[in-house]
Amino acid sequence: MATQATLRAPAVALETVIVEIRALLGDRVSTTTATREQHGHDESWHHPAMPDAVCFVHGTAEVAAIVKACNTHRVPVIAYGVGTSIEGQIIAEQGGICIDLSQMNAIRAVRPEDMDATVEAGITRGQLNTYLRDTGLFFSVDPGADATLGGMASTRASGTNTVRYGTIRENVLSMTVVMPDGEVVRTGARARKSAAGYDLTHLLIGAEGTLGIITELTVRLHGLPEAMSAATVCFEDVAGAIDAVIASIQYGIPMARIELLDSLSMYAVNRHGGLDHPEKPTLFLEFHGTAAAVAEQAESMDALCREFGGTGFRWATLEEERSALWVARHSAAYAAKQLRPGMEFHATDICVPISRLAGSIEAAQADVAELGLTAPLFGHVGDGNFHLVVVVDRDNPDELAALDTLNERLITRAQAADGTCTGEHGIGLGKRRYLEAEHGAGLNVMRAIKAALDPNGIMNPGKLL
Repeated sequence: MATQATLRAPAVALETVIVEIRALLGDRVSTTTATREQHGHDESWHHPAMPDAVCFVHGTAEVAAIVKACNTHRVPVIAYGVGTSIEGQIIAEQGGICIDLSQMNAIRAVRPEDMDATVEAGITRGQLNTYLRDTGLFFSVDPGADATLGGMASTRASGTNTVRYGTIRENVLSMTVVMPDGEVVRTGARARKSAAGYDLTHLLIGAEGTLGIITELTVRLHGLPEAMSAATVCFEDVAGAIDAVIASIQYGIPMARIELLDSLSMYAVNRHGGLDHPEKPTLFLEFHGTAAAVAEQAESMDALCREFGGTGFRWATLEEERSALWVARHSAAYAAKQLRPGMEFHATDICVPISRLAGSIEAAQADVAELGLTAPLFGHVGDGNFHLVVVVDRDNPDELAALDTLNERLITRAQAADGTCTGEHGIGLGKRRYLEAEHGAGLNVMRAIKAALDPNGIMNPGKLL
């Protein structure tokens, strides 16, 4: 198998591939610096690196032809959606061909009776839900960014709705995938369960484009609830908020969303959006169901939160009020960046068993204070997942060293608690060194799968493994 150090294609091989692709796509192949720069970075902390060419594809057959040519000439190939990944998954460290799937955004079929839809991989969740608006159905996975479904599947995305509706893993029934040799494979059927052979769908979900390129997905849809209610409630400390979350899960209150923002995050959100929330640890809650069920759930959660010191409930039932609450939550990362204008941010995303969440958060905040960093905390606490958005001066070696120390402590502590180094952002470039500690001998199995499916090492080289 080609190694990371030797994979970068010779110029003659690259030129040959570009000529072959131009014959297929014409002016939908770009080698301009501006286009390559646009496709050489994502939303991550990692330094950008440009591909050698960008291809704007319109169908699975075109993707297959490009991948086959790249495999023949040993040229790296990277799939690109809209560039919202957080761990450098699309950065072309070794150059190669970038396949931009954003124009593959067709909706092939919506089947209300089966509550599923088949879509091309370049459609974003926003585009799909806009289309579904009049059907009474919606696609539930909401990672915050308006990501493509192919990208979401590739990074095993989740988000604010996970506590009720599951991650992307639970919401994909089957996929069409172009394998490293250019062969097109359908990974399953629309049946809600199957015992027929290896589960290729879930092997490829979360593979970050290292085993194949997803071009179509069949996804689960959910019925729009009759009623929705959102709320915020603040606490004197994070421990009280987490205790309320744990109790709500143990009592079986069917929450749709449970999000935590610490006091610094609330300060940043207020400052960024001109809001007036109390600047204390705050839970953002949402309930879905019938009007009666939502009212009952909200009352139960209100009473439960008060047991743990929750105060200042703010309820929102109108759509515009609920949207305003969640805009505040989704803007938290960029609000954090404004705490130090001109600086950059690095977002962490560990996940632990819910019983270990309070201790993990308290230890993380103690580390931040000890290291003198600016790092608001927020997360999907109903799943045991939280983020620190560390805002640092990239030109300050002391701050970079402190960031490395913080990240190492966070991940080591999470793994020791039987958690994971990444709850939703994925591995990409940033967390490769933590996989061995997390998976042990399982990492050798992953390497064997990679070698078997991609013996020439062309698929998104250097990522994940």
